[in-house]
Amino acid sequence: MGKRRLEDAIKQIDHQIEVTYRCFELDPTMGKDVKESMYETLAKKYGMSVAQAKANTDNVAKMAKEVGLDYHMDTLIQTNTFDAHRLTMYAKTKGLMKEMTERILHAYFTESKHIGDYDTLTELAVEVGLDREGVQNMLASDEMADAVRNDQQTARQYGISSVPFFLINKKYAITGAQPTEAFVQALQKVIAEDKLVVLNNEDGLNCDKDGCEIPEK
Repeated sequence: MGKRRLEDAIKQIDHQIEVTYRCFELDPTMGKDVKESMYETLAKKYGMSVAQAKANTDNVAKMAKEVGLDYHMDTLIQTNTFDAHRLTMYAKTKGLMKEMTERILHAYFTESKHIGDYDTLTELAVEVGLDREGVQNMLASDEMADAVRNDQQTARQYGISSVPFFLINKKYAITGAQPTEAFVQALQKVIAEDKLVVLNNEDGLNCDKDGCEIPEK
């Protein structure tokens, strides 16, 4: 949801903006095959009833729908996401990280697919244009594991403990799925600060590798 709001904000900005996705696991200890529902997990984690957890999650689904996302939390399959992160980092080496990230998120939140399952991840990867055999070999090995852990280490160094988290120019941070306008304002602020302000250029002495141009009086 935060990702979609950022994308909507970028569409409103007349400036070239590069987005880089990073790896972050909310619960690295989670198993690959989890039997309990999202509601049961949240109830246990935050000390609330399953009904309260469902009500809170329903609010998230409503917010998601406002930005065009269709979350199916009732059938969502919880799993360890480390291998899904490895796949996104592999896709990055092929220039398809954005597409792979979007496909995995849609598969998880909307299609209730098991994104910890190798066969599922392979099919998703093929859909975005990755080579089946290459993906299968990567998943069967430890490839890209260090790349994922490096991102996680960077997150710890920045003190990041939750997602979504947006870091702009390694200077400004936005936490949570803020309104689109908050992203627009932040991006405009950074762009304005990065602009070079030239003073008295018209009457100055301009020099380059070919010499200096003396201004006319």
